[in-house]
Amino acid sequence: MNIPKIPLGDWLDALVRWVTVAFSGFFSLVTTAIESILDIIVNVLSAGPPIILIIVLTLLVIYTSRWPLGIFTLISLLLIDNLGYWDSSIQTIAIVLLSGLLTIIIGIPVGIWCAQRKTVHRIVTPILDFMQTMPAFVYLIPSILFFGIGVVPGIIASFIFAIAPTIRMTNLGIKEVPKDLIEAADAFGSSNSQKLLKVQLPIATPTIMAGVNQSIMLALSMVVTASLVGAPGLGADVYRAVSQIDVGRGFEAGLSIVFIAVILDRISQNLRNPAYENLLKKKFAFSILAVLVIVTAIVTGVIKETAKNKDGNSIGAQTNYHIIGIEPGAGIMAQANKAIKDYQLNDWQLAEGSSAAMATELKKAYDHKKPIIVTGWAPHWMFTTYDLKFLKDPNKSFGEVEDIHTIVRKGLKQDAPGAYTILDQFIWKPDDMEKVMVDIKDRMDPSVAADKWIKANGDKVAQWTKGADGGNGEKINLVYVAWDTEIASTNVIAKVLEQNGYDVKLSQVEVGPMFAGVANGSVDGMVAAWLPSTHNKYYKQYKNDLVDLGTNLHGTKNGLVVPKYMDIDSIEDLK
Repeated sequence: MNIPKIPLGDWLDALVRWVTVAFSGFFSLVTTAIESILDIIVNVLSAGPPIILIIVLTLLVIYTSRWPLGIFTLISLLLIDNLGYWDSSIQTIAIVLLSGLLTIIIGIPVGIWCAQRKTVHRIVTPILDFMQTMPAFVYLIPSILFFGIGVVPGIIASFIFAIAPTIRMTNLGIKEVPKDLIEAADAFGSSNSQKLLKVQLPIATPTIMAGVNQSIMLALSMVVTASLVGAPGLGADVYRAVSQIDVGRGFEAGLSIVFIAVILDRISQNLRNPAYENLLKKKFAFSILAVLVIVTAIVTGVIKETAKNKDGNSIGAQTNYHIIGIEPGAGIMAQANKAIKDYQLNDWQLAEGSSAAMATELKKAYDHKKPIIVTGWAPHWMFTTYDLKFLKDPNKSFGEVEDIHTIVRKGLKQDAPGAYTILDQFIWKPDDMEKVMVDIKDRMDPSVAADKWIKANGDKVAQWTKGADGGNGEKINLVYVAWDTEIASTNVIAKVLEQNGYDVKLSQVEVGPMFAGVANGSVDGMVAAWLPSTHNKYYKQYKNDLVDLGTNLHGTKNGLVVPKYMDIDSIEDLK
């Protein structure tokens, strides 16, 4: 069919851009409110040594769910602390609690409204269907644009993903209240609010709490996804382990998430009917807990405010002492952490996320001429799009100028000699790569952008294919990371291989799996190894199982990048 494509994506992009500008004040208010509440929760949970919270949670679990589960809670939390994931666990619990609080505040009233108004129910139900079936990753895209990189978009995405059970179960619980009870309430002259508060909600509470419990579990399941946009916690530890193929760390962080899930699940299930209510009335027990939380929040808030002694006009204060990073497994992130240590930037934090999230945050700041510091590398389309500069690096924390290498599996030369020759002879310049990158950034399909460059640079491509045997449909699997540079180079070389008779498959992975895949022979090669510094850790680990074909691009550079309108020139200026 030759029907033109409906520009649905373009319409949605235009809508999101308009919403971002028109409601920027509202989004800033929401961001500030969520961050403030989250800080209070984190301060309360982290007040004092870990053993205090461990004891409090253990006692709470014993009270709600009996002593065997209390022993499990004590042992599991002590293990989390021993493994070194206590701070991450605090962040994760805080994120889940805040997401759960938002689902209760918004979800229960909407569920009540749906139960009372059929029209509302008809409108809300398909929206909930959409929210539950749409991949959770999709929620992160507008969340980044609206709220920036960090914990807030992660919480918003978790809230959207998790709210449906609370709404559905609240609606179901109220509708299942026996009609004869409603009729009796009407006969005694009860108002609508009296019927709701004294008849419907008390009877529907078990069902509503089941929905809240499911929402909390769904919010917890989002912690790894939320880490893609910079949300801290155990999700970031899991993401980091996956990107670095660190099985042990991944298991430890995952096990910590399981422990927290079990504890929160049992507490939320039994809040209404605590196991030992006969020994201590729940109103009294929860009142003690509430007073303890409020007092701790006030004390920690006062201490934090007193200790705050930052220069409000400094670069650090203007950027909230945050450096916007990319994927946690990227070599440039290790270099950035090294720079923080080398330059003694003790107040600064490196925000983990993704390359796309970093680029989005840079665009938002640049459009409003706000200060921002990002981990950057060249070649990259952002240097063509924006007026940027690298901060000077006297200590060489980010290393010298690097090369990008082509690396293939052992045995490829014998299995596909023509493809091996093309990959071996593949070399181009940063200017060539940037042309492809700019086209992709302007929403051209990567394969189309690659084909465009190949047609305009036939002489260079001829040098790559010189003397190479043509293929007969042999499969070649190339692997790459989702960096703009690697998307460009991998699509170009893939298109050249296809034009020479090979059936090419592209696989997008993280850095660690990229090297591991070539080393174990599950993929044929990559053109994305930044050496000798950025990917040095992975290269050393797998070099005996790889074939390094040498440089395909010379002149890359890593470092901290800022807009030129910022009055700062060196990393030393961040002290």
